[in-house]
Amino acid sequence: MAGDLDDDVARVMRAVPRVDFLTAEQRQFADRDRALPLWHGQTGSQPSTVAAMLRLLAVPPGAHVLDVGAGSGWTTALLAHLVGSSGEVLGLELDAELAAWGAANVARHDVPWARIEAADPRHLGRERPGGWDRILVSASPRRLPRALVRQLAPDARMVIPVRTTMTLVVSTAGRIGTSAHGAYTFVPLRAGRRG
Repeated sequence: MAGDLDDDVARVMRAVPRVDFLTAEQRQFADRDRALPLWHGQTGSQPSTVAAMLRLLAVPPGAHVLDVGAGSGWTTALLAHLVGSSGEVLGLELDAELAAWGAANVARHDVPWARIEAADPRHLGRERPGGWDRILVSASPRRLPRALVRQLAPDARMVIPVRTTMTLVVSTAGRIGTSAHGAYTFVPLRAGRRG
C-alpha cells in the first residue's frame, strides 16, 4: 500500500494498520488503495495518497506536528510513530463525533505523545509557541490558508491539497516557498475563519 519503497513511511504504515481506523462496515476494504467513507461526508484517505503526503512532509524524529483534518486518527498515529516519543502530534478534527472516535483509535495505539482534539470552528489550526515543525492537512481549501502558514516554525514544512493540487509549503529563515506535487481529490476544508 505504501509503494515499493522501504523507508520510514513504508515501515510505519506496516506498523499502524489502516484497519484499526475504519468503521466496522469498511474494515473488509482496508487493503484497497482507495478512500473509504467514515460518516458525515468524511472519508479516510487512500493509503498511496497518505504515503505520498508523509514523504513530502519529511517528518524528523522529535518534531512537533499539527494534523489538520485528523478524522479517524490514522494519520495522527502514523505521524506519532515518525516523530517518536520525543515529539508531539496534535490532530484536529472539526466533526466532534469523529474527533472523539479518532482520539479513541489513537489512544489504543500507545502513543501518548499524540492526541486528537475537536477543532475550534472559528479558527483554523492551533497556535503553538515557536510554531509547528510540520503541518499535514487532509482536506482541501480553495486557496492556501495564511492562518496555517503563520503557524509554521521558521524552518518547517506543510503539505496541503489546495483545490486539487498537492502543495508543499516550505518555510526557511522567514521565507515561504511552495511547489506542486500532483492532482488529488479531498473533502473540502471547513473552518469558520480560513485566514
